[in-house]
Amino acid sequence: MEPLYLKISDDQLVYSDQSDLTNGKDYKFNSELDPQKNLNNFKKEIAKNPDVLVITNEPESSLKKTAVAIDGNLIDAANVLENVFHSPVVTLEDANESNLEKAANKEREYSQWHLDYYGLDHKKRQYGQESMQTIGNGYLGLRGTYLDAKANNDYYPATYVAGVFNQLTTPINGRGVLNEDMVNLPNAQYITFSVGNENFKLSDQTIQESLRSLNMQDATMTISMLVELNDGKKLRVVEKKVADLKNYHNYYLQYNIEPLNFSDKITIHTEIDADIQNSNVERYRDLASKHLDVDQINLKDNDAALNAHTSQSKVNIAIRTHISQNIAGATLADSKSDKVAKQDLTFDAKQGQTYKFEKAVGIFTSLETKDLQKAYDNDNFLENFATAEKNAAHDWQEIWDNQDVKITSDVTAQKLVRLNEYSMTIAAQENANKDLDASVGSRGLTGEGYRGHIFWDEVFDIDFYILHYPELVKNLLMYRYNRLGAALKNAKGDNQKGAMYPWQSAMYGDEQAQLVHLNPITNKWDPDNSRKQRHVSLAIAYNIINYFNISEDEEFMKKYGLKMLLEITKFWIGMTTYDSKNKIYSIDNVMGPDEFHEGYPGAKESGLNNNAYTNIMVSWLFKQIMKLNGSEPKAVLNDNFKATDFSADDLKKTDDIRHHLKLDFKGDILGQFDGYFDLQQLNLDDYKKKYGDISRIDRILKAHNDTPDKYQVSKQADTLMALFNLREDDFLDIMKDLGHPIADPNKFMSDNIDFYLARTTHGSTLSRVVYSTLALKDNNQDLAWTLFYQALTSDYYDIQGGTTAEGIHLGVMGATCNIVTSYFAGVDYRGSELTINPDLPKQWTEISFPVTFKGAKYNFDVTSDTVTAVADKDTQVNLRGKEIKLVANEPQVLKY
Repeated sequence: MEPLYLKISDDQLVYSDQSDLTNGKDYKFNSELDPQKNLNNFKKEIAKNPDVLVITNEPESSLKKTAVAIDGNLIDAANVLENVFHSPVVTLEDANESNLEKAANKEREYSQWHLDYYGLDHKKRQYGQESMQTIGNGYLGLRGTYLDAKANNDYYPATYVAGVFNQLTTPINGRGVLNEDMVNLPNAQYITFSVGNENFKLSDQTIQESLRSLNMQDATMTISMLVELNDGKKLRVVEKKVADLKNYHNYYLQYNIEPLNFSDKITIHTEIDADIQNSNVERYRDLASKHLDVDQINLKDNDAALNAHTSQSKVNIAIRTHISQNIAGATLADSKSDKVAKQDLTFDAKQGQTYKFEKAVGIFTSLETKDLQKAYDNDNFLENFATAEKNAAHDWQEIWDNQDVKITSDVTAQKLVRLNEYSMTIAAQENANKDLDASVGSRGLTGEGYRGHIFWDEVFDIDFYILHYPELVKNLLMYRYNRLGAALKNAKGDNQKGAMYPWQSAMYGDEQAQLVHLNPITNKWDPDNSRKQRHVSLAIAYNIINYFNISEDEEFMKKYGLKMLLEITKFWIGMTTYDSKNKIYSIDNVMGPDEFHEGYPGAKESGLNNNAYTNIMVSWLFKQIMKLNGSEPKAVLNDNFKATDFSADDLKKTDDIRHHLKLDFKGDILGQFDGYFDLQQLNLDDYKKKYGDISRIDRILKAHNDTPDKYQVSKQADTLMALFNLREDDFLDIMKDLGHPIADPNKFMSDNIDFYLARTTHGSTLSRVVYSTLALKDNNQDLAWTLFYQALTSDYYDIQGGTTAEGIHLGVMGATCNIVTSYFAGVDYRGSELTINPDLPKQWTEISFPVTFKGAKYNFDVTSDTVTAVADKDTQVNLRGKEIKLVANEPQVLKY
């Protein structure tokens, strides 16, 4: 084991391969750079990657032994160093207690399961950390804030329940603008304390140290604080929270408090606070945001109850809490206002003794609970927090057994892949979603960005869910089926037939995309034409087909899936126009995934013609319809054709259109849409020099009375997005069907990737995900790795200017997990059998993971030259074109 020993001071570090720093070398910090950048530069200078790093400093922190002072501030040096070197970091004391290898392995195990934040942060940085440390269970999400926090610019305690939305109107520029929001529900996690007459407040002055730790292995969050009040009294406070996976209505809190240098009266204050609003997103704060009306508050002994409803959608909400404690001589007092239920526990505290206070919270809504009052009154809480913690550990172990992706030799990647899996699980979960009429929003249940709406991001999320939880995918697809009527109505309102699913969907399935949006650079409201991204229906169809392929769920296809597919197909038939002269079909007045281009320069109306991604995916969908017409039972087809009024003429048109949709080429470059090659080129380097971050160059251009519509510039992958969705052979077959056979696929791939990458600003984290997989197809592993790692760390480092404060980006989380299993490990489910074509990054030595495919459970272990595969049934896989038989429960080592 090769160690690197470090001694870190304010402005430099000393490093050596000897524990006593013999022959140690100095590395001076650049005072203008933050610790992360300084240590990145340090790694470049020493040009090596040790197996373990050892900090030799004397401990300066009681909560985090690896915290050291740099530039006058205590920082968690282990966290920063692990992010830089991707190796475990220990203290010299840890290494001396047992031995270096044991200490390194212990730290590696801890770091790969924990997301820790040391110290107190502020504003969007703190908001973002709260998003990342959300606990939940698919039904509810509880942002990872201090229990003591009230909403302000530094903290945003919020609780969300899947599917609970409400509409409010705000007057803007002389007209009423309607918005539908996922509702911030009453804050029942609030617990804090006072000593004498001094109420504790979260501040840099009172909090001497703080460590917030999310344990992803059992989904518990622990917050530890060392507090010093204004009068010098010191306390240790440890807060814990965990959500119940089985009884998903409930979550549990524990508040431990210890006076360190005094004895005095302490009062613990707890509330159910409905005097709240939606204020997570700064640019929304001038809009109407009070969604709740309180109906009733009851307080009795250790119990509190609050009933409320949403003002427009009339969702009834019932919250019940129960507090427990065994503090001798404690007295409980309660009080209430119109919107807040308060309970205060006062006791005589002795120095050095720890006092424990626990609170159980149950949340019910009329959306998932028929007899709200009966469920609400039922005493279904677990006996204590320890039991809740034990149950969570058991339930989450089952989850990790079913989905855990293990990565060898990269501490940071392992932690963040697990964080992404964890975030996917708390956004939607089999036990909860079977009872819910909900799908996953782009920010999950972690924040109010995009108002909690459901977008086409489902196409990235379901790639993860489908490999582990097919039944959950069916539940998520039922959200779309239940809004098929709204999609038919949307189409009719647009003078179209069939189903036109909205770009932004919430409770009802009507279009929730706004006609205007706020440009934060100019603080002006600009037109928003994003609703013309009709490709959202193609994402829904894609998910239906993939679910059917992996599950072979004929009952779902018979009752729900085929009906949605046919109505979506009818919509796209109606969207086409036929040019009899050139014998070609066009699809006009749409937008592609690249949201920078809303229309043509100078045109009075928005919309683009023949977006390549849209046309290719329409051709793919129509091909799937023809296949289903040849494979599904006649009775099923007849019933669904009749139910959707899908005629023989429609079927004929489907086959004709899929062969004759228009695409535009210049040489072998596929045009993003008609007229794309006529647009001006933009020198992105000039803008980078002037503005630095140009990911949202559309806002920069509009601030100068310009528009991205004039230029060959893209927010994210668009033209080549179909290559992400489809297997390469399937993509090439579609191109051939459309009359554009690709003679040299490798050259086509390289040329198009180079062309569009040079024009893409990655204004969406999803862009890097797509281009990473495209780079792998182009055998450009270095580029693939760079883009993948940027995507993997995008929320962790909050690379999009503080947007993680508004909730994590669920789509990129699901997609990065998919890259690991389907592209790096190469296990592809989009066919009649699993195909395996590994492309392991040189930074990793091994990837292991389970998947479920066509009723069989597989486990794969992939190294740089072997794949070990085992299934619980007799089956077969395809390894780089070679059929391999697997015998049930017998591991087979396959060389490649």
